[in-house]
Amino acid sequence: MAVTMADITKLRTMTGAGMMDCKNALIEAENDIEKAVEIIRKRGQAVAAKRSDREASEGCVLAAAENGFAAIIALKCETDFVAKNADFIALTKSILDAAMAAKPATNAEVAELTLDGRKIADLVVERSGITGEKMELDYYECVSGGSVTAYIHPGNKLATVVAFAEENLDAQVMRDIAMQAAAMNPVSLDRTSVPEKVINQELEIGRDKARQEGKPEAMLDKIAQGRLNKFFQESTLLEQDFIKDPKVKVADYLKANKATAISFKRVTLNQE
Repeated sequence: MAVTMADITKLRTMTGAGMMDCKNALIEAENDIEKAVEIIRKRGQAVAAKRSDREASEGCVLAAAENGFAAIIALKCETDFVAKNADFIALTKSILDAAMAAKPATNAEVAELTLDGRKIADLVVERSGITGEKMELDYYECVSGGSVTAYIHPGNKLATVVAFAEENLDAQVMRDIAMQAAAMNPVSLDRTSVPEKVINQELEIGRDKARQEGKPEAMLDKIAQGRLNKFFQESTLLEQDFIKDPKVKVADYLKANKATAISFKRVTLNQE
């Protein structure tokens, strides 16, 4: 019995595989749809195992915000060619949609969610058989608050989400803060939320630099503290100069608009 276009289309809808992959799987399975699906799945598992030591440095980063919850998903692959493929982007979007609906807390929980009856972790592995590349569900971040916003930078390699305490905030104000986080890459919301490890590293860098400049040993801690304060001003979201008006701080802009940022997340696949 010859393979029909209707069967190929049905298998493609079920698996997301390419037309020729579907046709070949149906021929091998002698037109048994269920067997053809299993062939495609096993092919994906074989490709994933073979390429497990490869680096997946490209990919697609998408974000969404709705009803007080915002999330970012990063699905990674090996090449920019695959990352820009419409099916790959669509898969990333489907995973993001599933996360927005279920509101999981971790990447591991996202991997356990289901799409069309299949675990997301399995779908990602199986898609490796279609793309021929290693694929990873690499990043998942989320925030929640009275108001939330999401920003995706053109190219789908960088996204941010921000949560605010207040409800029904002006959309442009929220977008401005999300774009600030995207452009300026703050390490934390404010100085009180900077990890202690980072603070200690910055203090040590400050001491070393002052020592190299020949400053007196007794002055090193004071100089390092001053440089740490500068680090806070440059690297914490609320203390940064506002990109649309460097004469004011982000905190001032928020206060003027009666908004309180309470958390943000930033994910990028770009080298910075």
